[in-house]
Amino acid sequence: MFASDLSSAWLAGFTVCISLIVSIGAQNLYVLRQAVQGEHVRACVTWCVISDAVLVAIGVAGMSQMLEQRPGLAYYLTLGGAVFLLAYGLFALRRMWLAPDAALNADERADKRSLAPRSLMSVMAALAAITLLNPHVYLDTVLLMGSIGAQQQGVSRWTYVMGAASASLSWFVLLAFAGQRMKGIFANPKAWRVMDGITGVMMLALAWWVASGVMQMD
Repeated sequence: MFASDLSSAWLAGFTVCISLIVSIGAQNLYVLRQAVQGEHVRACVTWCVISDAVLVAIGVAGMSQMLEQRPGLAYYLTLGGAVFLLAYGLFALRRMWLAPDAALNADERADKRSLAPRSLMSVMAALAAITLLNPHVYLDTVLLMGSIGAQQQGVSRWTYVMGAASASLSWFVLLAFAGQRMKGIFANPKAWRVMDGITGVMMLALAWWVASGVMQMD
């Protein structure tokens, strides 16, 4: 019976987490972009998995109740997320329109990237901002997943967290693999402009959606 309870808790964590993270958002697009570029992919996947597990654990441990009891904190988190998403979307559209290397061929583009790769710190700082300044992280991972996990009893709560971490690991490894397989497509500079355009539009749409939530809080 105990083993059955643990299995059910693990499956619940896996199922809920995978259903929430498969939607294309800022974090997924960023990891996909890094996978296509081949820059610090393992570090990105590691960060995403650990941050998901920690945030779910924090939610299970009681932060979900704290956010519900302190709407002011949720307000400022949401406002900061809207501003960040707006800035991220505008920068993506700026890359699409300016695209200083859009006329380069694939070999020249690859050479340019190899000469000036982004540092691990800069890549991880951007990913951390995308993760922690996105209000969806707190609404979905902490509040929703944390509330569900908090209903588990005893050690099953942490089995639930492990299930969520397993889902996160499976998804981001798959995303990284997909990015590696798509390198041929992104050898064409126009593909990068399309990706930046899609990213920009999606981030602006998310910023508008989040800002609408902020106005409802007033």
